[in-house]
Amino acid sequence: MASELTIGFLGAGKMATALVRGFVAAKLTSAKSIVASDVMEASRKAFADETGVKPMPTNLAVCKACTILILAVKPDQVAGVLAEIRDHITPKHLLISIAAGVTLAKLEAGLFPGARVVRVMPNTPALVGASASAFATGAHASLTDAALVLRLFSAVGVALQVKESLLDAVTGLSGSGPAYAYQIIEALSDGGVAAGLPREVATKLAAQTLLGAAKMVLETGLHPGALKDMVTSPGGTTIEGLHEMEKAGVRGGLMNAVRAAAEKSKKLGQG
Repeated sequence: MASELTIGFLGAGKMATALVRGFVAAKLTSAKSIVASDVMEASRKAFADETGVKPMPTNLAVCKACTILILAVKPDQVAGVLAEIRDHITPKHLLISIAAGVTLAKLEAGLFPGARVVRVMPNTPALVGASASAFATGAHASLTDAALVLRLFSAVGVALQVKESLLDAVTGLSGSGPAYAYQIIEALSDGGVAAGLPREVATKLAAQTLLGAAKMVLETGLHPGALKDMVTSPGGTTIEGLHEMEKAGVRGGLMNAVRAAAEKSKKLGQG
């Protein structure tokens, strides 16, 4: 298709894999229009096997092949990658970083003055078209750049533009959030098994229950507390369960998890 985007990934890990498969599933582009590099040959091979994307031997080869670049390496690897590609980035390039905690200022300082940079925090449900992403634009990124990033990440879920100062909080909430949800699903499944359900049935019911509850929040627009009250009858089973959750500190534990992850994101950016 004439409008197919050509995208280059610098880093071929799990998040890059999820995004590629999401982009392709959404028909935003095709595997043949994506290239990727990684310092580890094994990672390049695994990435190619899982996505059908052509692996490139170096980051510089990716820069030469594409003007839309997604920086998908670990935070402590960002400075090295930027130093490597700095002299090969032109005003035509747009660099989209998904490295947790690495600020726009650091990204821009690692490239030429005036470089177009956008910082995004996605999450792995991009793989199934259900990512929750937030992004902030650099000083030289245009409205067209912002629209492109919105198009890319909306194709694999929900994407919101926010102030950069909020991205560490986004990292703590939605960036790390799928892991919290998986743990909740596992715990609910364990509870079902303890109450006599077969494991397969318990896990399916737990996962579908969280999915349905999330859809209720998103589609009704009602406050989660109001939806909770709607299923909490006086003297009923639900209030008994909620009482046990309150005694266990589940609410506070989840709040603390988000805050701790957000603080870790800040530290990663300072490293």
